[in-house]
Amino acid sequence: MSWIYLFTAGVFEIGFTTFLKLSDNFSKLWPTIGFLVFSMASFLFLAKAMHTIPLGTAYAVWTGIGAFGTAVIGIYFFNDPLSLLRVFFLALLVASVVGLKLVS
Repeated sequence: MSWIYLFTAGVFEIGFTTFLKLSDNFSKLWPTIGFLVFSMASFLFLAKAMHTIPLGTAYAVWTGIGAFGTAVIGIYFFNDPLSLLRVFFLALLVASVVGLKLVS
């Protein structure tokens, strides 16, 4: 169950980083509220996951999910650049997260 909590925390991290971008430096009300709600949910699920998953593993997986998902959102919705090297390193990030799951 802790891994489900951790995955959920990572998904909420993708949400709060996206809302952070949309908030335009916290100058737009609804994206700012979205940022606050998603960040609180992310930290709540991360804390629940850390009851049984070691701190270093939980944090690395949480940030990995968030970084990968946020990069994909950036590419798809915000026209962030896409290159072969970027895809390679994103794939390496996914492999690292999977590796951490396998050794935990």
